[in-house]
This record gives sequence, C-alpha cells and structure tokens, in this order.
Amino acid sequence: MSAVTGQVLLREPPRVLQLLAYVDGTIIETIPQQGVVVETTCSLVQGIFGIGGETSGEIVMAVQTPDEPLTPGHFNSTMKGKVVVGGSFLPSEAMKEAKAVGVAGLVVGGIHDEDLRALLGYDLGVAITGTEQVGFTLILTEGFGTIPMAAKTFKLLSSHAGQKASISGATQIRAGVIRPEIIIPQGEGGVGMATQTQREGIRLGDPVRIIRDPLFGYIGEVSALPPELTKIPTESEVRVLEVKFADGKKVVIPRTNIEVIEGA
Repeated sequence: MSAVTGQVLLREPPRVLQLLAYVDGTIIETIPQQGVVVETTCSLVQGIFGIGGETSGEIVMAVQTPDEPLTPGHFNSTMKGKVVVGGSFLPSEAMKEAKAVGVAGLVVGGIHDEDLRALLGYDLGVAITGTEQVGFTLILTEGFGTIPMAAKTFKLLSSHAGQKASISGATQIRAGVIRPEIIIPQGEGGVGMATQTQREGIRLGDPVRIIRDPLFGYIGEVSALPPELTKIPTESEVRVLEVKFADGKKVVIPRTNIEVIEGA
C-alpha cells in the first residue's frame, strides 16, 4: 500500500517454476539467484548456421548417404518430436512436410537462401538467431547450397541413431561467435570417453572446412603450410595454407578462413 499514490497492489503466493535443463547431466554447481551448471559426457557437433531455439528428440537418420537430399518422401508420422538427419540438401517442400509431421529438429548439409527466406517470411539480418518460430529447429552443417554433409559428421550422427539429442539453432556470425549445436549425452551405459592428447596447430593432411566466401562450405585437406606471410587481395599480409579438394584442385586460403574438422 502506498500512502503517497493511494495504490494497493495484490500479489498471489509465489509458485515453483520448472525449467528444462536443455541437456541430461549432473548438476555440479549452483549459482544463487541465477541457476545451475550442468555437466555431461557427450558427443558434440557444431553447425555453420541454424534457426530455432533449444529442443530435444531422438535422432533419426532419414537418408542413407551424406550426399542424398532430404525430400518430402523421407518423412513419416513416426518422426514426430524427433531430430531428423538428412544429407546434402533440404528443399522447401521438405520443410513444409517436416512441419506437418511435427519434427523437433532438422539437420542437413545445406539449403537455398531463398527457401530460408520463404520459411521465415523475411530476410535475416546480422543479429543472433534462435528465437524464430517456424515449427522446428533447423541446423545446417555445411552452408547454403547443395553441399553433402561432411562424411565424419554423418558417420557420427549415424552411430547415435535412436539416442536422445539436444539441439539449438542459435547462431551469431559476428563478434562473440555462437554456433548451432547438436549435443548427444552418453547417458548410463554409454561408451566411455576416449582420452585424447591435446593437439596444437594445423597439420598436413588435416581435413578442413572453408568458412568464408567465395568457397564457403567447401571441404578439403591441408596440402601445404607455407611459413612466410603472403599478401592477399586486401593487401594485408597473412599466414596462409594450401587446401586440396577431392577433385584435385588446390587453392591458397588465409588460415583464419578455415576450421579444422576435429575427430578425423
């Protein structure tokens, strides 16, 4: 009650608000008045771009190979509430069918930007994604266009078919980069995590993905590591590497414009 304004405010008794933890795991720390820290042993896949928020569901492999496009005919009623994995491409007709079926999420190599625009109903800006309401969460592992999913990514997801995955399409491509992600907790009885020696730097033969235009999304392997600085079209002098593609073509790329595909 306020003797100054004459206002009388009534509030109902507080009630417990239940929040989902996003991933299955163990609480290792509580943060007073804020939340908790959850730890889990898992497999992790990071995509290039995504839309839609946090969700979860059982992984279903809809295609047989990473270069097979995901078509409307691949969907059926058993995929409702599940994370469906496709191959190289997702056409707009397949997006409509996925929404009609009620899938929780889609993971594919690539889509056309105009299909994304049609799905959203507007052009995406440079702000962070993840709040879109399109009926499912979408994650692109490679980029825009018809791009086969990286073989090792496809193999990893295939090995976890039938298991629960937590996914998020939140993406930020500028400062403070945020990648869309697929987290697959091992759970009880899961295979123990192998201990790996921490590796440093890029090596010859490493599989890499180019993350800048004009070859955005292309995958190849490191074929040379020149030690000297090289002048690029912007007239900056940077460290570069040579990437060899599957067709034998070689290109020189600034090292900051690639990412190593781990687990290879």
